[in-house]
Amino acid sequence: MNSTLVILPTYNEAGNIVRIIGKIHEVAPDFSILVVDDNSGDGTAEAVQELMARDKRVNMMQRPGKLGLGTAYLAGFKWALQRDFEFIFEMDADFSHNPAHIPGFMEAAKDADLVLGSRYIPGGGVTNWSFIRRVISRGGSLYSRTILRMPYHDLTGGFKVFRRRVLEGIGLEKVFSEGYSFQIELTYRAWKKGFRIVETPIIFEERQEGASKMSRKIFLEAVIRVWQLRFKV
Repeated sequence: MNSTLVILPTYNEAGNIVRIIGKIHEVAPDFSILVVDDNSGDGTAEAVQELMARDKRVNMMQRPGKLGLGTAYLAGFKWALQRDFEFIFEMDADFSHNPAHIPGFMEAAKDADLVLGSRYIPGGGVTNWSFIRRVISRGGSLYSRTILRMPYHDLTGGFKVFRRRVLEGIGLEKVFSEGYSFQIELTYRAWKKGFRIVETPIIFEERQEGASKMSRKIFLEAVIRVWQLRFKV
């Protein structure tokens, strides 16, 4: 078994899933893939099953309903820790996270425990976003950095790679956040435990197929959760 796993949470990603797995394997042919599907109604799981039949690198966990991004990653992390993976990636299945950045993550991971894909360091950026969305995203990271006193520039992103020891050490059973605050909480817990965290630049690309999962509820939860993290963790 290769030592690296990419976790891809999905909900109605039939238009993307086979292509994104193919693109990952173009740059990292030995990586294993775990699709965590929340009972998609558009044929996502069926497409992955067809791929699994001919590619042993691809695995899938099927869940009974739309249970949320955070719980999907937690389920994927537990699956990974039951096996011998040393590096575990978080990555969106909608092409907003470009697989071409994966080699940069692995290079950075040689001297780090957690590598954050950052839109807000030199070399990073976003494409096809409105001015308002850019302000919300940058403001969210600045807000979180200020309250939690972390030095990192992009705390809400979901493109990252963990060393196994981080997931073993941060107390996954204690994680209480969902949505974008889930990403903040994982990084905060790793930082509080003293793990070495670095950022690598990425270009975030607006999804090519389907609809964004961002909602007002997810955004407001992140605003509140930051304060809970500050005083609970």
